[in-house]
Amino acid sequence: MLKKVMPVVMLLASASLWGQQAHPILALGSPAPDFTLPGVDGKIHKLSDYAGSPVLAVIFTCNHCPIAQMYEQRIEKLYEDYSKKGVAVVAIQGNDPKAIRIDELDSSDVSDTLDDMKIRVQYKHLHYPYLYAGDTVSVTRAYGPQATPHVFIFDKDRRLRYEGHFDNSYRIEQVKTHDAQNAIDALLAGKEVAVSHTGVFGCSTKWSEKSEQREAAERKLEAEPVTVEKVDAAGLKKLRVNPAGHVTLVNFWATWCGSCVAEFADLQDTYRMYSARDFDLVTVSANQPDEQPSVLRFLEKKHATTRNLLFDSEDTAKLQAAFDPAWQSAVPYTVVYGPDGKVIYKTLGSVDLLEMRRKILAAMPSDYIGFNKYWASNN
Repeated sequence: MLKKVMPVVMLLASASLWGQQAHPILALGSPAPDFTLPGVDGKIHKLSDYAGSPVLAVIFTCNHCPIAQMYEQRIEKLYEDYSKKGVAVVAIQGNDPKAIRIDELDSSDVSDTLDDMKIRVQYKHLHYPYLYAGDTVSVTRAYGPQATPHVFIFDKDRRLRYEGHFDNSYRIEQVKTHDAQNAIDALLAGKEVAVSHTGVFGCSTKWSEKSEQREAAERKLEAEPVTVEKVDAAGLKKLRVNPAGHVTLVNFWATWCGSCVAEFADLQDTYRMYSARDFDLVTVSANQPDEQPSVLRFLEKKHATTRNLLFDSEDTAKLQAAFDPAWQSAVPYTVVYGPDGKVIYKTLGSVDLLEMRRKILAAMPSDYIGFNKYWASNN
């Protein structure tokens, strides 16, 4: 799990007992459940589309889970290598996006909608079929994946011959057994699969009934107090030093700035996604001090539970120079500092939300360097 607190539910070594009871895993020997699902390629994919393949590998995965992210390139390699042998490799995103709490996106730039999936495959240059089953999760229920990723491998008669993890470790350097690949190789050779079941590890499947948890979390968030305090030149200079040692996003805005208002909710969502980790967001209003009531009303409307500041004087130029002597223009103005105080992202004008989030994710401390490296490269 990631450093500090990681809200995603991890299933290490085996699927959860609750998950198996409420949503049983497809039994070995069962026929492949049918599906008709939209893909990131804009086409509708059916189980029958892959009837000519001697082996079918169905992999339930998603965007938001850091463990699933570690397997994207492994799935891509399996697809590239085994499609030459006629094997069909199909990935399915089976989570219900409405059941994902925003703090469960603490390791991702996007969520698990079909549009989000399209963003991810473009960013990571993925080519395997990636299908969306999140609207009804009926397909997910039919297969019963307990975590992402969860692999199901079917023989030429479309009987389930292997289910479980892709390999034994999300840390690529610690992989010792390639269980899914071994099962495919055995079926291609006309042999029995030696290991037909393994425990899965990753983020728990987000079933539709978990939407109640998301709604409860949102109600709790909306009940949190929203405040704004005035800041002087000395306070802005201190902010620039980033004394907290966290990844810190500082956003200068104003109620009269249309582009500031337009992006404000996205910045708040970014804070809610990463706030359980070593991440802070500070908003600084460039409004006049006597406009504090209208600033607070806007912050309350947006449920801005971040640290919110307001210029304490009419001398806007002096306060801007206190934070950044080179900043002599308008708002919005956004700067992101790494834990070491170095600037990792800066823009005058609207942020590139995805670029900014990826830089944040690459910089935030984590237990495994692979999580950071994933965001430092687009492949």
